[in-house]
Amino acid sequence: MSKETEKQRWQRNFADLLQELRVAQTGVQILFAFLLTLPFSNGFTRTTGFQKDVYIVSLLSAAAAAAMIISPVAFHRALFRQGRKPELVRFAHRMAGAGLAFTLVSMVSAVLLVTDFVLSRPIAFVLTAVTAVWFLAFWLILPFARRNWGDDDIDDDDDDPHQMTAG
Repeated sequence: MSKETEKQRWQRNFADLLQELRVAQTGVQILFAFLLTLPFSNGFTRTTGFQKDVYIVSLLSAAAAAAMIISPVAFHRALFRQGRKPELVRFAHRMAGAGLAFTLVSMVSAVLLVTDFVLSRPIAFVLTAVTAVWFLAFWLILPFARRNWGDDDIDDDDDDPHQMTAG
């Protein structure tokens, strides 16, 4: 089996990142679309000032997440055919991480908004905290705690783009 070239590795890393971003983008766009329609629903007039503030946080963080998750496409267009794939992969990696962070804020805020609307505030805070911990467990704690799984069988598929050098 032949070893891939550095150029092939950067191309593969970029393709992997695009696949991940496609999944995240779909979720963010659905959440963002829901949030955009919410003020036009009949029940929105019954929201409190606190709930409207939470709504704004959720809406703006969903917009920020969408912008960051989609930004590698614009970056790719700007760098197209310039041989700067390493720079593009590093940028896309950073934007994916930041986009996921904004997605987390938006989703947790949306949970707080809905639970505060239908339940008492203390219960809403508890359920929102549990939701935040749940997301953090699966999106941050578990992945970083398990980064060294399979050390015996190292696979270049999961290389950190920050650690690679441009050849």
